[in-house]
Amino acid sequence: MSIIYPQQDASHLNDKDPEQIRIHSIETFGTHDGPGIRFIVFVQGCQFRCLYCHNPDTFDVKGGKFVTLEEIEKRVLRQRPYFGDEGGITISGGEPLLHRTKILTLFKRLKEKGIHTCLDSNGRLVNKQVEELLEYTDLLMLDVKHINDDWHHKLTTVSNVPTLKLAEMREKQGKPMWLRYVLVPGWSDQEEYLHELGQRFKDYKTIEKIEIQPYHKLGVHKWEAMGMKYGLEGVEPPTKEQVAKTVEIFSQYFKEVHVN
Repeated sequence: MSIIYPQQDASHLNDKDPEQIRIHSIETFGTHDGPGIRFIVFVQGCQFRCLYCHNPDTFDVKGGKFVTLEEIEKRVLRQRPYFGDEGGITISGGEPLLHRTKILTLFKRLKEKGIHTCLDSNGRLVNKQVEELLEYTDLLMLDVKHINDDWHHKLTTVSNVPTLKLAEMREKQGKPMWLRYVLVPGWSDQEEYLHELGQRFKDYKTIEKIEIQPYHKLGVHKWEAMGMKYGLEGVEPPTKEQVAKTVEIFSQYFKEVHVN
């Protein structure tokens, strides 16, 4: 079995077929990916190779299926009566920033109709297109896999530098941001690095909260089905005590700490 799915050129996801976007799936009435009730689009394609990824079937930039922006807009507007004051659309993945210009087009249309927009991103890209997209993004949920770049490489095979730069860009924009952090025993639970993460972000005005996502094994079967070796074999989910310790540390730096 191969160890990881090879990285691919993802430029076509953004540059071709401007009125179509390649997606993995859609979830209606989601409640865990942003405030309120969300219409969630999981886009296809990701260049991170997180060892714990529970959707490795989103790695392939040529996988999934095409759906038109018009169809997504129509479905979102049909669901609007259920959104209330907080709900809206969330684009997750995969990695949304690989589809940045298409999502920008969609968000512009939806913002004109009063729909709350949210991105769940690992921060893979930082450029002018991303900056413009963030201007039309009401909430950025930024996944910080690890504050230490060496450990980030071990967990994802790539650097955390773009992720941290994206956080800086969002802070300069002055628009709301949530941080998300997957807690993996032995990999991302080191107390010194939890403090370092807190120190890095403690003065950010845009961060409303940090969400701790305890590691789980729900995606292991997908790795096996795809003929890939699961990189965290033998690693168990964090104990209540480990989660509580992380909450205690993060609470020193963030005004709200939530465990998903």
